[in-house]
Amino acid sequence: MSAWLFDLGNTRLKCAPLLDGGRVGEARALPHREEDVAAALTQHLPEHIDVAYLASVAQPGLRVAVLEALASRCRRISIARTQPRFGDVRIAYRDPRKLGVDRFLALVAAHARAQGPALVCGVGTALTVDLLDAQGTHLGGRIAPSPTLMREVLHARAPQLPEQGGNYVDFAADTEDALASGCDGAAVALIERSLDAARVRLGEEPRLLLHGGGSDTLAAHLPTATEVATLVLEGLAQWAAVETAA
Repeated sequence: MSAWLFDLGNTRLKCAPLLDGGRVGEARALPHREEDVAAALTQHLPEHIDVAYLASVAQPGLRVAVLEALASRCRRISIARTQPRFGDVRIAYRDPRKLGVDRFLALVAAHARAQGPALVCGVGTALTVDLLDAQGTHLGGRIAPSPTLMREVLHARAPQLPEQGGNYVDFAADTEDALASGCDGAAVALIERSLDAARVRLGEEPRLLLHGGGSDTLAAHLPTATEVATLVLEGLAQWAAVETAA
């Protein structure tokens, strides 16, 4: 059976084949605009797919465009949704609909990977931080603007402030470096503060897992971090295995 995984976020569309044993194949990023989705899927995907598993937190128009493009080549499309419990993972939110499915799937994958407590940080349009104990209980999280979004908003309100460029330094001597240092530094500080709070809460050091398009920039300043680019897709693969068995 030919199966593919799709992670449709606010910034990127990632996909990968689902291999034997629930493994995630080579992931690729596709164009993230409604008008480009169909052509991108035609270029990168097989002509026919038995089943597509989709996790989406994107705005409705883009989500519909992806579904329409997939419908032309897929026998079945299965859409993942946040669940109050998945195996040992139990989410903290009283209303599961309020926890983005990408965060939910990242927790599922993190629990399988970490074999212990984990602090899971997604760096995309938003910066999300979620704490998971060794038993799989989600202890809650935080949401903040990512460094990229901070730069974009600052540029929109003050066009003289560039939305890209600059290097991280402790005390910058030009505007580009000051912006990079301030926005990246704010995200790093939030993660470090969350790690401190997690140690107090758990009585031990959680494993720090980073994922998302902006994770590589922050990882350079977080020496204990492990980058897992496919974390959401890995969680989606686990969800797909249970959905197929049902």
